Amino acid sequence: MFPRYGAVGRKFVLHHFRFVQHCCHAGFLEGVCSFTSGFRQRLQHSRAVTLGAIMHLAYQSLGVVYGDLGTSPLYVFKSTFANVAVTEKQDIIGALSLIIYTLTIIPLIKYVFIVLRANDNGEDFGHRIIIIRNIWIFTGIIFTRLQSSPPNMHCTGGSFALYSLLCRYCNISLLPNQHPTDVELTTYLVDHANQKTYLQRKLEGSPSLQKVLLLIVLLGTCMVIGDGILTPSISVLSSVVGIRAASSSLDTTLVTVISLVILVILFSLQRYGTATVSVVFAPIFMSWFIVLALLGCYNIIKWDKSVFQAFSPHEIIRFFTRNGSVGWENLGGIVLCMTGTEALFADLGHFSFRSIQMAFTSLVYPCLILTYLGQAAYLVGHTENVNDPFYSSLPPPLYWPIFVLATVSAMIASQAIISATFSIVKQSVALGCFPRVKIVHTSNDIAGRVYIPEINWILMGLCLVITAGFRDTNEIGNAYGIAVVVVMIITTILMTLVMIIVWRKHVLLALLFFTVFMAIEVVYLSAVLFKITQGGWVPLAIAVVFGTIMYTWHYGTLKRYQYEMQHKVSVGWLLGLGPSLGLVRVPGIGLMYTDLAHGVPPLFSHFITNLPAIHSTVVFVCIKYLPVNTVPQEERFLIRRIGTRAHSMYRCAARYGYKDIQKKDDNFEQLLIHYLTKFIEIENFREQCDLQSMAASWTPEEESVRSMPTMNSPNSSRLQRALRSNGITRAENSVGNGHLSQSCTSLAEMPTNQSVDDNSQIQLSISGSNSDIQDEVAFLNSCKEAGVVYILGNNIVKARKDSGLFKKLIVNFIYTFLRRISRDSRVVLNIPHECLLQVGMVYYV
Repeated sequence: MFPRYGAVGRKFVLHHFRFVQHCCHAGFLEGVCSFTSGFRQRLQHSRAVTLGAIMHLAYQSLGVVYGDLGTSPLYVFKSTFANVAVTEKQDIIGALSLIIYTLTIIPLIKYVFIVLRANDNGEDFGHRIIIIRNIWIFTGIIFTRLQSSPPNMHCTGGSFALYSLLCRYCNISLLPNQHPTDVELTTYLVDHANQKTYLQRKLEGSPSLQKVLLLIVLLGTCMVIGDGILTPSISVLSSVVGIRAASSSLDTTLVTVISLVILVILFSLQRYGTATVSVVFAPIFMSWFIVLALLGCYNIIKWDKSVFQAFSPHEIIRFFTRNGSVGWENLGGIVLCMTGTEALFADLGHFSFRSIQMAFTSLVYPCLILTYLGQAAYLVGHTENVNDPFYSSLPPPLYWPIFVLATVSAMIASQAIISATFSIVKQSVALGCFPRVKIVHTSNDIAGRVYIPEINWILMGLCLVITAGFRDTNEIGNAYGIAVVVVMIITTILMTLVMIIVWRKHVLLALLFFTVFMAIEVVYLSAVLFKITQGGWVPLAIAVVFGTIMYTWHYGTLKRYQYEMQHKVSVGWLLGLGPSLGLVRVPGIGLMYTDLAHGVPPLFSHFITNLPAIHSTVVFVCIKYLPVNTVPQEERFLIRRIGTRAHSMYRCAARYGYKDIQKKDDNFEQLLIHYLTKFIEIENFREQCDLQSMAASWTPEEESVRSMPTMNSPNSSRLQRALRSNGITRAENSVGNGHLSQSCTSLAEMPTNQSVDDNSQIQLSISGSNSDIQDEVAFLNSCKEAGVVYILGNNIVKARKDSGLFKKLIVNFIYTFLRRISRDSRVVLNIPHECLLQVGMVYYV
C-alpha cells in the first residue's frame, strides 16, 4: 500500500499529478486521465471556498468562543483588589502590566499560536485539496480513487483530543480493541509509525504511567465541566451587579433573582444548537468588542495617557517589590483575565483552527488590551472605584445602553464553555470514559456541533445553586481561578508529550515550552490555591464527583472487555462443529453485537447453549470508536469471513471517530448488507485474479494481516519501472515483495454512493462460471427477506467473591448504578425494538 500523506502541500500534489499523467500515457490508467483536465480549476476553487468558509466561521465564533474572555473586564480589577486598598497609582499600572503580559503569553502565544496546531486532524497545512489517496495494484490493473476534500472543518480540541492524538501515535489506550487495519484510515494520519522514541517506548511499556496519564486527562475534563458551571454564574452576576451602581437601594437578593432568571433562559436556548445560537450571538458580541475598544480609547484620552508604560515588564518587577506577598495574592484576580482561554481549544469541534486564530488576533485581543488600558487610565485618578471600574468609567449618557449590552453579552458569554463542555463530554463517551448520554447533532455541516440534554440540565442546576449560594463574584472568582489554571497546566503537560511524540520536535525545545509555561501557571496556581477556603473548594469538589464517575465507568468498561477477551470462544472449536455448527439454522440474518474486535464473544456460546438454533447468516458486529475525530463513511465497515462459505459467518467492525454520531437515518442495516454483498463479489474477484482469497488467508485469532503473493506479470514489471522513474521506491518494495495488505479487501475502499459496476477501473461480472458467487448472493438476499434480528447482550457485571471491599463497592454499586441511569445500548445503537433479541449473562470480573 502507498503511505497516506494526510493533508499535503500543493507541490506534493502536483508532483504526483504528473506521475499519474505519466502512468496514463504508459497505458496503465486508462480512463483515469479524465480527471486531469479540471484538476487545476478544482484546486483553485477549493482554496477560494476555504478562505470564505474560514472568514464565515471566524465571524460565527465571536458569539460562541470568546464570550468569557470578552466579559472578563467586568470583574478582573474588582477581583484583583477585592481585599486590598489601592493607595498608589503604580499599583494600578503594575496590575495592568500583569494583565497585558498574561493575555499575551497564555492565550495569544501558547494557545493561538501553539496549542491550536495540535488539533486532531486539523489544518496544519491550511488547506486540504484534491489528492490521490490510494493506488491499488492487482495483476497489472490499477484502480485509483480520487477524493475532493472540502475545507477542513473537522478539527477537534480539548484534553481528550490531545489524549486521542497520543493514543494514535503511541499504544497507550487501556482498551485494547485496535486492529492492524485501523492505521490505514485516511483520518489516522500517523507519521513515523515505525520509529519509536524513548518516551513512546517508556509509555507503552508502563501500565502505571498509562493510568497516571489517563487520570490527568480525566482531571482536566472534570475541570472543564467545572468551568461550565462557574462561568455562567460569575459572568451573569457581574453584569447584573451594574444595576446597583445606578440605584444603590437595590439589595443583593433582587440582583441574585435576576441573575437566576437570565441563567435559566441561557440554558433553555442550548437545545437550538451552536449554529442557531452563533447566528444570534455573533453580531451582539461583535458590537460588544467594538464598544469595549471605543470605551478604552475614550478613557485613555480623557483620564491618563501614562498607562502605556504598563507595556514595560519592569512595572511587574516594581509591583512585586512594593507589595510582596500581597502582590502575590493579587495574582488570584489577575488570572481571571484569561478565563475562557481553554474554550479556544475545546471549541475546535464547533469551528476551525484558522477561524479561531483569525478572530482572536484581528479583533478580540486588540479590543481586550484597549479596554484594560482604559479601565486602568480611569482608576489611576479614581482608586476609590476599584470595586466597579467598568460601570464607574462609563459616560453617563451611555450608561443604560451599555448596561443592556453588557447584560446580554454576559448572558451569552457562557456559551463558549458550555459548547466546550458538550464537545468534551461527547469525546469522553466515545472513548469509554463517561456514561452513555443522549447526543443531539445540531449541524449538518460541522460534525462537532452537539447538544447533550442531560449535561445541559445538570450544568444549569449546579450553576443556579452556586449563584444563589455565593451571591458574590469574589468567592465565585476564587473558585473559577483554580479551575482555569488546573486545565491550563494539564494542557501544558499533554502538549509537551505531543511535541515529542507526535511532532517529533527536539526534546530541548519541548522542555523549553514546558518550563516557560509551567513556571508561569504554577505561580498562578499557588496564588489561587491560597483561596481554597474562600470558595476555591468548589471546583475541587466538582472534580472529585465527576472524576469518580468517569474513572468508575472506564474501569467497569475495561473489566467487562477483559472478561470477554478471557472467555471468548475458540474459533477452531466452532469450525469443528461443521457448517451447520451442530445447530438448527433458521432463515434470516442474525447481527450479534460484541465489543471484541477479534474472536467470537462468550455471548454466542451462551446463546447456542441455551437455545440450540441460530440464523442462516450470522454477522458479529463490533462498534469501535477509534482515537480519530471522524471516520469517512466509505471506510466505516471492515468485513471479514469466519470459516468457509458454507458456514455463512462474518465479522464486521463498524468504525467511528469520537465526533461521529450514529443516527436513525443512517440505514445501518441496509449499508451493512450492501457491503456484505460487495465483499462477496470482491472476494470472488480476487480469486479470479489468482490471488489468495480471504477465506484461505484467515487465521483463527485474526491478529495479523497476511500479505499477497508476489506478482510477476509483465504489467507489474512495467508499473514498477514507472514507479522507480518517479522516485516512489516504497511503492516498488510493496509490490515487488508482495506486501499488499489484506485490508484492501475491506469495504473501506468502496464509496458508499457508488456501486462496483460504476467504477471505471473495476469490472466485477458474475458470469455463468461463477455459479457459487451467484448462489451466495442470492442466499444472502433470501436471508435478508426472511428478516434481520439484532442480538444484544444484557450483561450484568459483578465483582468476584474473592475481590476486595473497594472493588466490590466500585463494580457492584457505583458502576451498576451508572449503567442503570445511562442510556440503553439499543437506544444508542438505534436498534428497532421489534427486531431486538436480548441475551442475559453475568460477568464476574
